[in-house]
Amino acid sequence: MERVEISILDRNLTLSVDASEKDKLLTAVKNVDQLMQSIKASAPNLSVERIAIMASIKLASDVLSVASDDGPFKGIQFGEFQGKIESINALLDSTIDELKAV
Repeated sequence: MERVEISILDRNLTLSVDASEKDKLLTAVKNVDQLMQSIKASAPNLSVERIAIMASIKLASDVLSVASDDGPFKGIQFGEFQGKIESINALLDSTIDELKAV
């Protein structure tokens, strides 16, 4: 593990990261900092906590909107895929319950 000094929203932090993941971490830090700076610029009176919450919601929304670009799930967004899996699991659970009752 390697210790890395970063800055997000003008706050310095030290993180530990595997050397193989360092570039990905630094890219993520840059993206999060830019998003939080943008939120702060548009609403300068928000607390750091609210800025962090808003950034987290935006990033989570982005993740759920990401679509697979290849393979059997091509074009399906993660959030949609997750919903389909939950529906299939519910169907399987109810079918298993019905079979247990027989």
